[in-house]
Amino acid sequence: MKRKTALVTGASRGIGRAAAYAFARAGYDLVLNCAHSKKELEAFACGLKEEFRIETLCCCGDIGDHAFVEQMFEKINGFCGGVDVLINNAGISHIGLLSEMSYEEWERILHTNLTSVFSCCKLAIPHMVSQKSGRIMNISSDWGICGASCEVAYSATKGGINAFTKALAKELAPSNIQVNAVACGVIDTKMNACFNEEERRELEEEIPAGAFGKPEDVAQFLLQLASAPAYLTGQVISFDGGWI
Repeated sequence: MKRKTALVTGASRGIGRAAAYAFARAGYDLVLNCAHSKKELEAFACGLKEEFRIETLCCCGDIGDHAFVEQMFEKINGFCGGVDVLINNAGISHIGLLSEMSYEEWERILHTNLTSVFSCCKLAIPHMVSQKSGRIMNISSDWGICGASCEVAYSATKGGINAFTKALAKELAPSNIQVNAVACGVIDTKMNACFNEEERRELEEEIPAGAFGKPEDVAQFLLQLASAPAYLTGQVISFDGGWI
């Protein structure tokens, strides 16, 4: 029986790396993407291949560049014919006043966080439709639901992902393709390493669960979503320890 294949963007660290490990352990072949950490990603993929006896394909490049994504899917088609699970995880943040943000910074975060989701979905969907099955999971944020001061651009891209998820789920439900988003709270990743110890303690006190989430927790939830009942689609699910 042919193994299923999962594509994880932003897979070199944080949630993406944890998701790749969880899906490899579950027996999925993997297509892994990152923008800059090519050697690190390839070493990680090699380790997964040896540990879990799966097949891996690394595609390093700017996931916000539609031309690169087209090239990536050409490689994917030769590797496995198409992906069964798509995890749109790649993302960057920008902290600062909107009035001080440059147009180039706006464009960069928009393409990395939102255009990448469009490109990957557009190119993954034909295979899923032909198979009459597929799972698309988009990593979002609580800020996409309620917004964050000094993170207007980031909040806007995550809000766009939430609306995108709900709309695409309606479009693809007749083809038995489920589309959901996981709106993460504060996860203990490099993106949130900006907090000093005092700020971290204060933030942890605001979270009812009393701690930052772990990338491995998100990864386990994504794995559960990949096998959830087909009726679960079009949802933006907060994963934040009760914070928002």
